[in-house]
Amino acid sequence: MSLHVKKGDTVLMIAGKDKGKTGKVTSCDPVSGRVVVEGCNIITKHQKPRRAGETGGINKLAGPVDASNVQIICPSCNKATRVAHNVEGEKKLRVCNKCGASLEPKKVEKKAKKSKTDKAEVAPAEEAKEKKTTAKKAPAKKTTAKKTVKEAEATTEATETTQSGGEN
Repeated sequence: MSLHVKKGDTVLMIAGKDKGKTGKVTSCDPVSGRVVVEGCNIITKHQKPRRAGETGGINKLAGPVDASNVQIICPSCNKATRVAHNVEGEKKLRVCNKCGASLEPKKVEKKAKKSKTDKAEVAPAEEAKEKKTTAKKAPAKKTTAKKTVKEAEATTEATETTQSGGEN
């Protein structure tokens, strides 16, 4: 079963305890035919702490309502309306039954990706950067923590001469 509302639509409650309230659809379940509307059908849920450090409490959240109890609000004429459908090409679009405006959310256009010609111009500059970075990196010299015997003797002789005052 398909629904006449989608996530993100602004709807008017036309039945139930919240009749007359408007809100945004936060989730849809087309199998059960139910929708969750922000600020409508508020239920309290008692939550018990399950882990150490967790706090329990009474949480208020929006419960699901039947999709037949909501009517979509047209963004152009700001009236609650039924949904009509127009077929353009291979797409079936939702439109307002009163004013004929589209009910589909407007898609934000993403910035155009760089074309292959732009990449070709950028590539030599990137290659030059890579060459510079590789030229700067010299192979690291391996150093050992242990001193050789000759170096150890030289350092001990140097310390002995400085301590004795340089006697010959």
